[in-house]
Amino acid sequence: MNPIQNPAGLFDSYSLHSRSLAGPLESRLDALSSAGFGGLMLDAHDVVAHPQGADGVAQALRARGLRADALGTLHDFEGLDGAQHRHKIEVAKGLLETCARLGAPVLVVAASTAPQAGTERSALVRDLHKLAMLAVPLGLRVAYQAVSWARTAPGFIDAWDLVCEADCSNLGLCLDAFHILAGQNPLEDLIEVEPERLFQVRLSDFLWDTLPAPEGQGSHDARVFPGQGAHSEQLADLVMRLARLGWRGHYCLDAPNADHAQLPAAFVMAQARRSAQWLDEDVLHRAAPLPDWTRGDPAAR
Repeated sequence: MNPIQNPAGLFDSYSLHSRSLAGPLESRLDALSSAGFGGLMLDAHDVVAHPQGADGVAQALRARGLRADALGTLHDFEGLDGAQHRHKIEVAKGLLETCARLGAPVLVVAASTAPQAGTERSALVRDLHKLAMLAVPLGLRVAYQAVSWARTAPGFIDAWDLVCEADCSNLGLCLDAFHILAGQNPLEDLIEVEPERLFQVRLSDFLWDTLPAPEGQGSHDARVFPGQGAHSEQLADLVMRLARLGWRGHYCLDAPNADHAQLPAAFVMAQARRSAQWLDEDVLHRAAPLPDWTRGDPAAR
């Protein structure tokens, strides 16, 4: 069976985290493409599980006209020393190589939650600088993501300060709406972030009124797509602030939960499509793209 082609990229400005869907990767890619999405953030576990590895995944993406927006996630990298630091350097090299083979421009690194991680600022800055330098020969960027229960950067402004001090043009920020909400980060602080150093924005809502406690208990089982949970108003505020800031990148929808894990990918993508429509029409007030038949022949104009 031929791969399903992206129908005119109806939601080309959106991507999806691959962990939001269940099933074989090819079936997930088909569902993503048939829903009109332009790309996805790949979980490294999905890449190594593919029979042909990164090269096979890259070919599957090309066949469907999809882009790999990012690869995730490098965990617990910064703040270590000795053998632990050397081990994480090798892990980072492997993930960066995978990133390059996929054609994904960004590797996401999550702020460390490891109890062994130190919090001395100069060491954190040094480690992030070193990671960015490892990415330079491959032409890749590194997006540092705050984690609400992290030791090193629990808030996005903490992550942003470390990124600024590391002072590498290919080192930027990944904003994860879940951790912003869970950590009760003041959205007013977004004004401090330079939009050109914002390499990824991940959006998810949460079913419960009360967000999970530190250590992320229940954080995956209750995540849903934007506009489908109890925090739509806060998410809309976040997205509008980013728009006013001048950020024009792709929004990555991220909703891994136990329900999605037992549903067909096409069913979950219908939910993701409704979420993208909510963002486009109700939040950003974007005009819907005209169907091809209304555009006429460009040569006749």
